[in-house]
Amino acid sequence: MPLMNVFHDGDGFPRIVLADPSGSSAEVLLYGGQVVSWKNERREELLFMSSKAIWKPPKAIRGGIPVFFPQFGNLGTSERNGFARNKFWTIDSDPSPLPPSNNHSSVDLLLKSTDEDLKIWPRSEVRVEGLETLDYLDNLMRRERFTEQADAITFDGEVDRIYLSSPQKIAIIDHEKKRTFVLRKDGMPDAGMWNPWDKRAKTVPDLGYEDYKTMLCVDSAVTETPIVLKPLEEWKGYQELSTVSSSYCSGQLDPRKVLYGF
Repeated sequence: MPLMNVFHDGDGFPRIVLADPSGSSAEVLLYGGQVVSWKNERREELLFMSSKAIWKPPKAIRGGIPVFFPQFGNLGTSERNGFARNKFWTIDSDPSPLPPSNNHSSVDLLLKSTDEDLKIWPRSEVRVEGLETLDYLDNLMRRERFTEQADAITFDGEVDRIYLSSPQKIAIIDHEKKRTFVLRKDGMPDAGMWNPWDKRAKTVPDLGYEDYKTMLCVDSAVTETPIVLKPLEEWKGYQELSTVSSSYCSGQLDPRKVLYGF
């Protein structure tokens, strides 16, 4: 059976050692959630580690497999390559279940936000599932039409869009509070999405400057093709919003069941 042990070495870095009976192993530091060793059955090291790596916080460790978050390089407002690689992670005591595997070892790590982290990365831990690959009208770009490229929609700036021909179910997943809102609709083929972010929020007179961090507007809409009724004709549409007690990040909810019912 695969084994997992936690060691506290002289360098002060708690590390997790994943060992397989065949002789292969991996070592993961809680500092940065970084894989610093991967050896095959012949105990040959497969990962590069710099001979001059600095094993002392707050410096990042050069080599292995680091985690670059929330940005890579200088493509953002955070420090170069993000801050996740020089923060201490914790072991998840209630990890998400993984698909069955043959003697594979794994460990689930968590990086929890601190007050200092939120000052430099004040992002809402929310994602929207169900609108992938759809066309949308961007109200910030004079209603120009685009195609959604992301696997799921996350937020790091102002958003004001109309998603066209959207599905009847949309999931709004709140990782921080471990719950998912499920929007079901009928008769309204489109979906609106809006968050003003920091600069726009300051221009909305009846919205608090910090309110954008705790709100996301997702609603049903009829936008691209107006509904035209002849005399005596009827049209009916509805929207239903429900909540599930935990989001799938805790391993208790499969988003496919929410969106597609299987």
